[in-house]
Amino acid sequence: MLSLRSPVSQPRGSKEKKEALAGEAVVCARSLGGRLRIPSPPASSTHLTPAPPAQGARESGDHGWEGATRTLRMDARTWRLSWRCLLLLALLGSTRSEGVESCEEVRKLFQWRLGGAVKGLPFTPRAGPDLQVCVSKNPTCCTRKMEERYQIAARQDLQQVLQTSSSTLKLLISRNAAAYQETMETLIRQAENYTSILFCNTYRNIALEAAASIQEFFTDVGLYLFGADVNPEEFVNRFFDSLFPLVYNHLINPGVTDSSLQYSECIRMARQDVSPFGNIPKRIIGQMGRSLLPSRTFLQALNLGIEVINTTDHMHFSKECSRALLRMQYCPHCQSLMLSKPCMGYCLNVVRGCLAHMTELNPHWHAYIRSLEELSDAMHGTYDVEHVLLNFHLLVNDAVLQAHLNGQKLLDQVSKICGHPVRTATQSPRCTFDPSKEKHGMKISARNGEETLANRRKEFINSLRLHRSFYGGLADQLCLTELAAAEGRPCWNGEDIVKSYAQRVVGNGIKAQSGNPEVRIRGTDPVINQIIDKLKHVIQFIQRQLIIRTELMNL
Repeated sequence: MLSLRSPVSQPRGSKEKKEALAGEAVVCARSLGGRLRIPSPPASSTHLTPAPPAQGARESGDHGWEGATRTLRMDARTWRLSWRCLLLLALLGSTRSEGVESCEEVRKLFQWRLGGAVKGLPFTPRAGPDLQVCVSKNPTCCTRKMEERYQIAARQDLQQVLQTSSSTLKLLISRNAAAYQETMETLIRQAENYTSILFCNTYRNIALEAAASIQEFFTDVGLYLFGADVNPEEFVNRFFDSLFPLVYNHLINPGVTDSSLQYSECIRMARQDVSPFGNIPKRIIGQMGRSLLPSRTFLQALNLGIEVINTTDHMHFSKECSRALLRMQYCPHCQSLMLSKPCMGYCLNVVRGCLAHMTELNPHWHAYIRSLEELSDAMHGTYDVEHVLLNFHLLVNDAVLQAHLNGQKLLDQVSKICGHPVRTATQSPRCTFDPSKEKHGMKISARNGEETLANRRKEFINSLRLHRSFYGGLADQLCLTELAAAEGRPCWNGEDIVKSYAQRVVGNGIKAQSGNPEVRIRGTDPVINQIIDKLKHVIQFIQRQLIIRTELMNL
């Protein structure tokens, strides 16, 4: 709830109050540039944050995303300011002659803000014996039903400011997760094009027959990168197993002939025994394992970050928290104090209590970002998926050349294992690779250093590092920027308007809440515990990868 301060030192309906309201209305109008247009509020107060882009979706550019973020903030601020102006004008127009008690202001705001029917709402303050939270020794403008509606609104208001506060962080991660996946898909297409071009330009007789194996290999690369249960060692071996019969029949034992499928299968099965490509398949298996796994983990970790924020954006608040939020944000309305804001210390106690379980995420969120940074730093050289994929075709060329150079030896070995082929004359199919595809495939090699995947990751990590303590300081940020009264101003302490909050202000986290005078914390939150377990798991997995990498480098 974004409550507003009222000049409560004067009796309701006094001349001074009307003048003060008029002054605030003038300031409000000026801040809106003289335009008191009241835009429609969002359809749901809990959905102010724009949905993240679908992974793999093409971005319209960084400036577009930044502009979207600025627009989001501007719209939210404009809506809040417009609502303030509307309320001020309503109050200004409804102030009555001195000495007349009325709940008209409360009724109007209740109907506009909560969309509730005014039927059954008090016209004048009265005793409220049925109230459970907004209890006061003074007459009240609230009923039990109003109190229930206010309690729902108070939870929604906190959820709204949570979503607004996390929108920049959520957009940062979701945008980069989508961009990272799109870049991976582009790299895979480029690497596949490079390999197809290699066969078309250098080994034209086998290019068409090799096309299916090339496509299958890079499909498996993509499946693995994006989380599928496929094994890099298996799909690398499968690629070279299927390549050997083509190399053998067209380069080692050439002729305008076609061996039987049974004989080709025998050659395929013999590949790992005769090792026609030397140690190159093992080198590729090592490079694929070292580069694809970190990239796969990086993308999965980004998606986990989005999941964490989505979970905390839609937190379920306890009954104790809901009652405390109601008392802080809407109980002043019952006393016709719609313009009041809670004291800073009071706000901190309430919000720190409500977000105590969420605050427990902070050390794990901090470690999560640090692990992402370490993983990103480690992804270079043979651990850089961009380097490995775009140089794959060069290793394939080396493998085919090595088999060709050892042709006679391989011919003897295969003859002993498979015998001599039964041949039938046929015309070898020729490569029909699209030249425009070749041009597109070679485009990526001309990119400058600023456009590399490593630099993009570094830029993202630098931005993400600014949010390492997001969950630790969230309650303080909400009170300081959204909810609480400015220091030195009269404020609501849960019972009345005072100069300052007199109770002890507790710290952040569950342990600190034992002395919280406003919110009682009981037990743990299973949803937060589940998210913490997921963060711990991905952190441990990343650290294991980094340890293995260090051990391999020291061999």
